[in-house]
Amino acid sequence: MFDRFIRRLRDLTASPWGEAVLVAVAFAESSVFPVPAEVLFIPMCLAQPSKVWRFALLTALASIAGGAFGWMIGYYLFDLIALPALEFWHAVPAFDALKAETGDGAILLLLVTSGVAHLPPMKIVTILAGLIGFNFWLFMAAAIVARGAKFALLGWALARYGEAVADVIHRRLALVAGIAIVLLAVLWAAYRFA
Repeated sequence: MFDRFIRRLRDLTASPWGEAVLVAVAFAESSVFPVPAEVLFIPMCLAQPSKVWRFALLTALASIAGGAFGWMIGYYLFDLIALPALEFWHAVPAFDALKAETGDGAILLLLVTSGVAHLPPMKIVTILAGLIGFNFWLFMAAAIVARGAKFALLGWALARYGEAVADVIHRRLALVAGIAIVLLAVLWAAYRFA
């Protein structure tokens, strides 16, 4: 059923509503929706290479705005919106464990890792940041860097290498995400303890 839903979303990207669907998914993914924007972003970039930079900008902006919405849900509406969503996705134990171990430094690292590689999912981090009262402006700066860089680099790679990059992403996403997280953790440790 979930695969059919994703296929339907992909079909919509080929319609006149394609950009609106991409923006809506990128926004919702950062706050409440389980489908990552890349599921639509990559095929749209491959189908219309001349619009890669437009898609990258739209996706990044929508994702950043969705992150701000997620922060507000965590800060103002956790019990009303976030908790039922976490219960629906069976994510309450993971969320509680993350919350117990989270300080400002960890939130920054999580914003980067989730922004780049969805580990943990962006919506979890945005809601958590709001719930613990993480500084909103620092949150926005981190989201702009992480999401902006991600879609700019992904757009560049798709524009330059096309389908070859898409194949690598599909086959090696876990490996790429793992390498990115290790590199980010090393950079964070170097910054923290230098």
